[in-house]
Amino acid sequence: MMVCTLAPSFYAQKLKGSDTVLPLAQKEAEAFTKKTGKSVTVIGGGSGVGIAALIEGTTDIANASRKMKFDEKVKCQEAGKSIVEKIIAYDALAIIVNPGNPVSKLTRAQLEGIFTGKITNWKQVGGADLKIVPYSRETSSGTYDFIKEYVLLNKNYMSSILSMPATGAIVQSVSQTKGAIGYVGLAYLNKSVKALHVSFNGKTFVAPSMETAMNKTYPIVRPLYMYYVKAKEKNYLPLINFILSAEGQAIVDKVGYVPLK
Repeated sequence: MMVCTLAPSFYAQKLKGSDTVLPLAQKEAEAFTKKTGKSVTVIGGGSGVGIAALIEGTTDIANASRKMKFDEKVKCQEAGKSIVEKIIAYDALAIIVNPGNPVSKLTRAQLEGIFTGKITNWKQVGGADLKIVPYSRETSSGTYDFIKEYVLLNKNYMSSILSMPATGAIVQSVSQTKGAIGYVGLAYLNKSVKALHVSFNGKTFVAPSMETAMNKTYPIVRPLYMYYVKAKEKNYLPLINFILSAEGQAIVDKVGYVPLK
């Protein structure tokens, strides 16, 4: 079990962290407040920011799109209090390009080459003679960490990669840059960008969608988390249980994430 510290808190509760979890947490908070009259504030900033705030005692619940790291667990253990980890939903990470880009599919190895800087022109992966402009989240982002571990196999991103402070900024940048590529959560997809079909075996290419995430044919799917202090669990269970309920999971589906069942 993990441990951490948290300052005393009553409603209104504060949630902070993952930019991926942000739109889901906001909708859950709105519905919870409407149902119970209890106020909940939701702030983004990245998974690392949320977990740091939990350690510092400046948030009640940390939203994260990755598990706690070893060094974060150590800081929690030093504080001597247990932390609870809850998976609240799943997310498919879409690889997006500009709609004008004729490339429609990439393998994991090609994505690794692009984001590490070994592949620099779209003609190297069957596209036009056009420079590739990769966009990434900042290092505090859980999505940044997940892509590095799961897609790049822990190789470093290229040093000149364009880091964005929020997922919405990646969508906007890719929509405005013909040679751009980036990654975003399923709920952030819109018609201003094009999601690629992805293959990890080099044979079967699958597009990200609710259906392919749920049947596990799309290869880039990860859990979304909320962390809180166990000693104050009774304060947070009403909200957590609401999110995990049928009503809360219906919101997960409506917002564009993958329900637990």
